[in-house]
This record gives sequence, C-alpha cells and structure tokens, in this order.
Amino acid sequence: MNFKIIPYNSKYKSAFKEMNIWWVKQYFKVEPIDLEYLENPEKKIINKGGYIYFALLDNEPIGACALVKMDETGDLFELSKMGVLPKAQGIKAGWKLGTAAIEKAKSIGAKKLYLESNRILTPALTLYRKLGFIELSDFESPYERANIAMELTL
Repeated sequence: MNFKIIPYNSKYKSAFKEMNIWWVKQYFKVEPIDLEYLENPEKKIINKGGYIYFALLDNEPIGACALVKMDETGDLFELSKMGVLPKAQGIKAGWKLGTAAIEKAKSIGAKKLYLESNRILTPALTLYRKLGFIELSDFESPYERANIAMELTL
C-alpha cells in the first residue's frame, strides 16, 4: 500500500469534483456554490491564492481538501471540500489531509482556519476537533446544509 499527500495536480481535477459530489450526495443535495468550486478549482481556489491537496493510495486519488483564501491579507483561509472515499476510510487519510492543510497554512503565515459543516457528520466533526478546531457560536453561510462553523487559531 503506497499512500501519500500531494499538492494539486490538474490531472486529478475530475477526481476532486467526483469525490466531493459523491460525499455531498450521501447526506445532502449538491448546491450551486459547490459546483462553482468543483468545476473551476483553478479559477476559484488556486488562482486566488488557495491550495488543494490530494490523498493518493497506490497513485489513485482517494481523498482531497482545499484551503480557500478568505481575505486579502492571507490571514484567514477556509478548510473546504474535504472528502475521503469509503475504500480509504480507516487509514487516517482525513487526518493526513487536514494536517497537510494546517501545515501549509502555518507556512504561509495564515492566522486562522475556518470551516463549515453539518452536525450529522459526526466522524468529520470528531476529526476537526482532534485537529484543534473549536465551534463558533455565530456564523452565516452560503450553504443550506451548514449548521456548524469551526475555527482554528494558528
């Protein structure tokens, strides 16, 4: 078993979209804002100062996450579009993706990471708490499904 985390590679662009749509459809409906980011990751994330990471298992993408730049200063990034395929659950792919994103954010001088999720996603919330995220009491979201927001001070 060969597992690694790599930065964005355009050859995995369709996998980024497919993995995220797959997990969203398991619990919710895909929203227009999802498609904006998933169909245009270079334009909406990379070219605006963000980053995308892939988890590869035997050179197949089995997970992904993004760091979306939220302000002009680069102090705040959103941990977004994180998903791991079921065949890869149990090998700590989510932990490794989250850790890689946090390390990248620290290395570029970000001050905080922010994320939005849903309370029914217990495994995801457990992961975020283990990574150090704490729940925010008040937030507004463009996503219908988001009913919890968390942040991590770096």
